[in-house]
Amino acid sequence: MLVLVDTPVWSLALRRKERDLNPREQHVTNALRELIQDRRAQLVGPVRQELLSGIREESSFKKLRDQLRAFEQATLDAADYEEAAHLNNQCRARGIAGSSIDFLICAVALRRNWQIFTTDRDFLRYASALPLKLYDAL
Repeated sequence: MLVLVDTPVWSLALRRKERDLNPREQHVTNALRELIQDRRAQLVGPVRQELLSGIREESSFKKLRDQLRAFEQATLDAADYEEAAHLNNQCRARGIAGSSIDFLICAVALRRNWQIFTTDRDFLRYASALPLKLYDAL
């Protein structure tokens, strides 16, 4: 099964030095490395944008941009955005709020039957209301 990798996981692996990671974070980056080697890791445009945003040094931006270009990007269509809005509405009806990008990630994963790999605990709340498949690296 393919796995949609969320921003915090990519960020640990690509924006932090391995020596600065705690054991849990090292486990997460090792799991990502395995997914990449198995060609199961998936990237979407909004995650790419989040990763590249806020980088102050142009050289760092270009280095990360070039690293990310090695990964194919899933093509999103109108139905992905419509489903994201629908999922947002479903969660809000149950008192669960989230970001537009989070619900887009949920929609993309659900529509394609992918798992989601994230360290963002908000996805545990979404999974209580939506039939998400969260990738368990631990």
